[in-house]
Amino acid sequence: MRSCFSNPLPRWFIALLIAMSLHGLAAAAPADDEKAQTVVHMLDYVGVDYPEFVQDGKVLNAEEYAEQQEFATQIATLLDQLPAVTEQPALLRQARELIERIGAKAPGSEVAALAARLRAGVIQAWQLSVAPRQAPDLTRGARLFAQQCTTCHGAQGRGDGPLAKDMLPPPSNFHDEARMRQRSLYGLYNTITLGVGGTPMRAFNEFSEADRWALAFFVGGLRASPEIIAQGEAAWRQGQSQQAFDALSTLVTKTPSEQGKAGSSLDAVRAYLTHQPQALQLAAPAPLAVSRTKLDEAAKAYARGDREYARRLAIAAYLEGFELVESALDTVNAPLRGEVEREMMTLRAAIGDGQPPEAVAAQVEKTKALLDRADDALSGSGLSWSTAFVSSLLILVREGLEAILVLAAIIALVVKTGRRDALPYIHAGWIGAVALAAVTWSVARYVISISGANRELTEGITALLAAAMLLYVGWWLHSRSNAQAWNRFIREQVDVALNKRTLWAMAGISFLAVYRELFEVILFYETLWVQAGAESHGAVLWGVAGATLLLVLIGGAILRYSVRLPIGPFFAATSAFLALLAVVFVGNGVAALQEAGMLDSTSVRFFSLPLLGIYPTAQGLALQVLTLILIAGGLWFNRTRQNS
Repeated sequence: MRSCFSNPLPRWFIALLIAMSLHGLAAAAPADDEKAQTVVHMLDYVGVDYPEFVQDGKVLNAEEYAEQQEFATQIATLLDQLPAVTEQPALLRQARELIERIGAKAPGSEVAALAARLRAGVIQAWQLSVAPRQAPDLTRGARLFAQQCTTCHGAQGRGDGPLAKDMLPPPSNFHDEARMRQRSLYGLYNTITLGVGGTPMRAFNEFSEADRWALAFFVGGLRASPEIIAQGEAAWRQGQSQQAFDALSTLVTKTPSEQGKAGSSLDAVRAYLTHQPQALQLAAPAPLAVSRTKLDEAAKAYARGDREYARRLAIAAYLEGFELVESALDTVNAPLRGEVEREMMTLRAAIGDGQPPEAVAAQVEKTKALLDRADDALSGSGLSWSTAFVSSLLILVREGLEAILVLAAIIALVVKTGRRDALPYIHAGWIGAVALAAVTWSVARYVISISGANRELTEGITALLAAAMLLYVGWWLHSRSNAQAWNRFIREQVDVALNKRTLWAMAGISFLAVYRELFEVILFYETLWVQAGAESHGAVLWGVAGATLLLVLIGGAILRYSVRLPIGPFFAATSAFLALLAVVFVGNGVAALQEAGMLDSTSVRFFSLPLLGIYPTAQGLALQVLTLILIAGGLWFNRTRQNS
């Protein structure tokens, strides 16, 4: 067998939040994912190596043939060990067929096709991540190749490095057209990641994911001449092959031989995109196009009986598509935005209830018709200067208002009580949130693509944590809202800072309230920036400036006038305000977890008021009622204690 070669920092916060409720799942996932990736890796080698060593029913290399048989057996074993999915029995049958065809010394083209089909099935069934999150940096790839690979593969990648002559098997020649046409970029990436046992090719697991993809793209494009790349660029700019290469995942998972004959225009476009992958990313489908595609896939999955996969696709249709444009649509047609959301929820409920495939398909078509209307509304608005400005202004004002109100109320509290030594805790909280948000934006923009599910999980769990802290601080304030309780508190706190637990709760609220809003703002502005286009980028920036000014004025007004209130009414009013925000955060947190598919969603006849976190679902309303009962219990407890 020949060798191909001789969770970024911000994810800790997301992972920490998810782990609070999904610890067991998080612990098991990496091992299963690694097994599935190994299966794909071995199938890639079977598809490439078998045709070379078995021809016309004859084994040309007995040792290599035995290795192909061993690989096929291991593939079947690992497939059987993976978590159960609907497609698993069919894939196991294909794996056994692969073993049989290799044992029968079947034609190489037949075995390669079977391996490719099985590989695609494994990727689809276990939802493997098979594409880079951002366009790879080939300059970085060239630098890594020069540093790590030339001693074996040679400066040009022809397998003629200084150490190559003593290697068995010899290093691969990346200019070998026949062989490289059988290799996908994903296969090259897997080789770099996992290595090849029994050969000098080791696993480069010290490289980051981005570096491994950069190296895979670099070596995958070595054989392309400048003339071919230029032909591919011209064809791409003329709109050719854009359906064949509709995403980075398509480019990296398909081998050249799977997509067409050598020398075709498709080959030239592939060579160009391998050298300039950012061109493909710039041509990524619009959010609503993503929604339509996911909805169609959901209907197909449901029709073939894969209910769980259909449900995940229906959730992705909202999270990965429509949610990214809902702020802009809200500006031009708010009722339509609400209607689309309701119909998408109805679709998820229809899938969850096990309705007939015809009913689910009809709901998909109804939802797609609404998406068409949304597309027309957004296209009609053209995201003109004024529309881009208003959208930008409203996004930040809407998302920032809750955070600024919480901060202003807490700052007013410590100023009014004369405990300015508490201000560093509060400022540390929101400054830390801004810093983490800046890192999140940078990573989301240049390194990773935060999935809709992770986004909603982060928002949902953060909202629920903030609600818990708000309830605690609100209870603390209410317990000191009458003169007697306040005087007792002052006596107890002479020359002593506020209770440390309370200070840290305030710092926590400051952090969570600000980060939760900024996290969502980042993702909304990423989409708005693309939709606005270069001619309206200034409008987006002016919208941000205007919204920032409004939020500062609102916060300043609250801070100024709240400090003038008598201490009792101020504490009572602030306590009530924080309790209200806790109810709002609970509603928003439940809604986010429902959108991520982590909680069931049962629609009820009730009004919807997102501004107050009210959504017409039984789960969200029930938890909000429970929160109100908890608040009432806290009030009763405080009054009982004060009267005793």
